[in-house]
Amino acid sequence: MYLTRHTTPNASQWAADGHFLPRGLTLASLLALPAAAMSAALAAMPTGEAATGDPLTPVEPDLEVWGCGVTYLRSRDARKAESASSADVYQKVYEAERPEIFFKSLGWRVVGGRERVRLRQDSKWNVPEPELTLVINAHGEIVGYAIGNDMSSRDIEGENPLYLPQAKTYTGSCAVGPGIRLVAAQDMTDLAIQMQIERDAQVVFVGDTSTSKMKRSFQELADYLFREMDFPNGVFLMTGTGIVPPEEFTLASGDIVNISIGGKSLNNRVA
Repeated sequence: MYLTRHTTPNASQWAADGHFLPRGLTLASLLALPAAAMSAALAAMPTGEAATGDPLTPVEPDLEVWGCGVTYLRSRDARKAESASSADVYQKVYEAERPEIFFKSLGWRVVGGRERVRLRQDSKWNVPEPELTLVINAHGEIVGYAIGNDMSSRDIEGENPLYLPQAKTYTGSCAVGPGIRLVAAQDMTDLAIQMQIERDAQVVFVGDTSTSKMKRSFQELADYLFREMDFPNGVFLMTGTGIVPPEEFTLASGDIVNISIGGKSLNNRVA
């Protein structure tokens, strides 16, 4: 099942496989349920007319997005290259039992497809990071995924690893969409991820990877996030990137970032 959220005259409304679900339904109420109960509830819900209205990010305003770092070998190498004075930090976290997990965004800051991501004005080296984004319920069960763009300022993080929050979290730094594919975690272990960046109607970067190249399992990342932390309404978790543009590349205003996973695409223009 594929869940999407749309604008309507009165409020946003959820749809399943292109047809509206009952008004008033929230993702938070679904993610409060155990996975089996959530599936049963959705299966029993009546569906209405074909969904219309502009698509919205599936991250409701009161939900949170968290991120993971250095989960792919490519990401480890890129972090080491940008952080010459502290390169060993990224080698250690790649090899460590405990993963790197950080807060990315509150739901009301998250943008969806067709909305704009931003560049920090105090950064000169900015890149998109295409990431499979887990949807996890209140019980720590992975119920599906969305597509995420973890916008990052590489020069700020490279200057000092303690600047990670500023490199990762700012207005327009988090895009998630276009909807949620409800699947079990074991069905996400070999998904192709592609990213294409366009500038002035020309393709300036193309990259691809697969979730099979991740060092850590999805459930491992979810379990660490839920250690000593409660998410009564569920949570979104970006799982790290395996696609990093070359060191001489930086995003420019007007660029279009297209990220594709599992037959769906998240498209954002850079403000």
